[in-house]
Amino acid sequence: MAAPYRPTEAIQLLRPYLRLSHAHHLPTRTFSTSRPAKATHTTSSTSNTNPPPGIPRKQVTVLNDSGRVRWNDLSVGEKAARTTQQSFNLAVVVAGIVATGAVGFLLFTDVFSTDSKTAHFNRATTRIRSDPKCIALLGPGNQISAHGEASWSRWARNRFIQSTTETDKWGTEHFRFRFYVEGPLNQGVVHVHLQRRPSQSEYEYVVLAVDVKGHQRYYLENAEERKGGKVAPKIFGARWW
Repeated sequence: MAAPYRPTEAIQLLRPYLRLSHAHHLPTRTFSTSRPAKATHTTSSTSNTNPPPGIPRKQVTVLNDSGRVRWNDLSVGEKAARTTQQSFNLAVVVAGIVATGAVGFLLFTDVFSTDSKTAHFNRATTRIRSDPKCIALLGPGNQISAHGEASWSRWARNRFIQSTTETDKWGTEHFRFRFYVEGPLNQGVVHVHLQRRPSQSEYEYVVLAVDVKGHQRYYLENAEERKGGKVAPKIFGARWW
């Protein structure tokens, strides 16, 4: 007589074999107490200027040369191009320095120097504004304006003062200029003549006069009048005082 089939007993008999088979199929894991090393990437502060081997380098010209390719790696034509470019840059820098120096010199001689045209113009204008006779002819001093030659541009009329500078045969420098004054009462033309002898360090007035239409010329400075109308005699062909 066959024994009855009992599934529970069969499972219990096969369980050890099932555990052994499952253990063989599990992946093996290894554990380590040391930390994995991190990959380090070092970057160079300066990039390689030359292309990698096998890649053709772009030809250096006057327009595209940035100075990255070493001098020894340049061809004869490329060296000529770099030399041309650097020479042009140097010429531009030198021209800029010269232009800056010229502008500074002109500003000093025409504006900031005590012997500049602008300085003498300001001194003459100050004297006219404070002179009682000029105030009577033109109006109150604080309302008297002074400017250079007339121009179509009202903004530019104060920027040009007609003047001449010459040195006579005795070495005396003569500086002449004129400008215009306007007041509530009248308008006038100012004539200025300055001179500086070789023994002098500063200019002195020969003439400072104002012409107002309808009035006689008014002198603020007149060298001939200071001398009483007498002219110094010549000694050896020159006047010494």
